[in-house]
Amino acid sequence: MGLIVQKFGGTSVGSAEKIMRVAGRVKAETDKGNQVVVVVSAMGKSTDQLVGLAKEISSQPNKREMDMLLSTGEQVTIALLSLALNEKDVPAVSYTGWQAGIVTEPVHGNARITNINTEAVQGQLSAGKVVIVAGFQGLTVDGEITTLGRGGSDTTAVALAAALKADKCEIYTDVTGVFTTDPRYVKSARKLLSVSYDEMLELANLGAGVLHPRAVEFAKNYQVKLEVRSSMEKIEGTVIEEEASMEQNLVVRGVAFEDEITKVSVLGLANSLTSLSTIFTTLAKNHLNVDIIVQSTTDTKTANLAFSIKTEDLLQTLGVLEDNKEQLNYEQLDAENKLAKVSIVGSGMISNPGVAAQMFEVLAANNIQVKMVSTSEIKVSAVVEEKDMLKAVEALHKAFGLSVAS
Repeated sequence: MGLIVQKFGGTSVGSAEKIMRVAGRVKAETDKGNQVVVVVSAMGKSTDQLVGLAKEISSQPNKREMDMLLSTGEQVTIALLSLALNEKDVPAVSYTGWQAGIVTEPVHGNARITNINTEAVQGQLSAGKVVIVAGFQGLTVDGEITTLGRGGSDTTAVALAAALKADKCEIYTDVTGVFTTDPRYVKSARKLLSVSYDEMLELANLGAGVLHPRAVEFAKNYQVKLEVRSSMEKIEGTVIEEEASMEQNLVVRGVAFEDEITKVSVLGLANSLTSLSTIFTTLAKNHLNVDIIVQSTTDTKTANLAFSIKTEDLLQTLGVLEDNKEQLNYEQLDAENKLAKVSIVGSGMISNPGVAAQMFEVLAANNIQVKMVSTSEIKVSAVVEEKDMLKAVEALHKAFGLSVAS
């Protein structure tokens, strides 16, 4: 008998019919004699609908109250799935994140899991029940409800798998696995049989929506056996493991992209040793994530700084910088909207020089201007105009041979 954690996303539980289908999948595992913990997201687009309601009332809703609101979506799903399983004579119990013992840091809207007390879940498993846990949510030590950020149900599932020492964690979604790029936008994208933790972490951080980055971090740190599978088709998915065992001949394994990026420029910044640390410490204290950073020195006394952020964080970022202008000691702020980030990822890049040069040649040949660049051992990212994003993705996907099966 094994212990399996299964996670089903919003599209997989988007209707009563789909919930009954999920119940059938869970029952198939219990029929094999396995213990099962199921983590679910809110049904369909219900989270988006809740966000829409909040924005009808407030243009900048209070983050604590947003957590209180959004955490209700998953509670609907867990109760319905529990009812469905019991209808199939499978004993089941539904738990909110806090009932399942998930403790988070005191950050509303994007909290990290700090601890999981598995006593309640293990007790129910020992009693022969399937435990259904609401993803995306937890509780602080002070009893405040928090959410883990969009896609946080993946994190809940992998964290539970790690805490329970599960034999396997299966992420069920509306695609059949991890693809070379998003198949909804690039028809020639193909499924990969395996991806390394490091490659998947880069892809997830760079916009590939199939897995939440924190989920991949948990999987890597605790060596959780992870598989991305289709909730609709009973076929092999993509295995996420320490070192990808298939398709080693691919230098670039995937192309990721993300829209709604804004470039913020801090002009006339005092050219001192502490200028950068002061700015980014100030932003970090306000839980603002900065991505690509470029600094240029204009003379011995001043420098210009540019960094990219998500467009949804622009107003808050400008507000924080303006509120601290005297301390930060700069002359002017500037922002450029309607940008996107396009990235190539592959562990083969470590031993193959010239990959970045090839990427920029492809972009130049397609008349795509590069605004900012960021690199690591296994990825190269370029910020481009949003209108050029998909053209860049398709060109890079073709240039690196990702649409041709090896």
